[in-house]
Amino acid sequence: MQRIIFTNARGQSVELKSSAPFLLQSINGLGDVDADIQIQKAPFQDGSTYIDSVLQERPISLEVVILADKSILLEKRQYLASVFNPKLGKGVLRYENGETIREIEAVPDGVPTFPSGQDNRGPTFQKALVNLICPNPYWKSTEITEEPTFEPLFQFPFEGVFEIGVQRDLRIIMNDGDAPTPVFIEFHGPAVNPMIVNRTTGEFIKVNQTLGENEIMEIDTTPGKKSVYFIQPDGTKRNVFNWIDLESTFFQLVVGENEIEYSADSDIQGAIVNISYRKLYNAV
Repeated sequence: MQRIIFTNARGQSVELKSSAPFLLQSINGLGDVDADIQIQKAPFQDGSTYIDSVLQERPISLEVVILADKSILLEKRQYLASVFNPKLGKGVLRYENGETIREIEAVPDGVPTFPSGQDNRGPTFQKALVNLICPNPYWKSTEITEEPTFEPLFQFPFEGVFEIGVQRDLRIIMNDGDAPTPVFIEFHGPAVNPMIVNRTTGEFIKVNQTLGENEIMEIDTTPGKKSVYFIQPDGTKRNVFNWIDLESTFFQLVVGENEIEYSADSDIQGAIVNISYRKLYNAV
């Protein structure tokens, strides 16, 4: 059973499903996104040379029927228009269908339309049309996958907590989505000039700084949102983009296997490096 939940920037949500008060009649745009095929042509060349394919924004349209008593029908219609308010900017559209759950950022492309006529409006029902634009066309997995440096193997019931495990300074991360995905990295001190390398692509991110005990470095490689923050033991957070080595690349996990290695100019035994990411999909 399909279910749609849209949450706007103000935190208001509306649930569209196969029952009242907001009955989802149809949804378009789950998979169909146009691609801009980029090619170039040299003088006297037969045909052209393919360069790349770039996906366009994803349009999504929803057909909804508001079902309610006559006394509250107008209130439900006003609430739907309030949630899908284009002036609030981007919201999050959540799609659920059985075990498949995906999310995508979306902006209402205008206020919902409430058509008139006896087939579209009555004492206890009102049809509505909602159009959305998704600037980033990819659906995201809802669960963030974390790859900790320390992988517990087993534990004995001693007093307190005592674990035996394996220190993972080299790991394989499999991205079985449809596109390269950004990563969120946490370096936990102590460490001197910590560095993480994607050996599959040869790209790396290096921090030219010494991290003390209980100090954390957060790095986000999301295009348009790239950031580097240093968190002190007392929780104080500040922007330290200038600490990043100039030859670093804010890499993404390529589709398929990624061999990730962590190193530093000091002993990394006991170090913690967490990698988080969300897989991207062309369709649901």
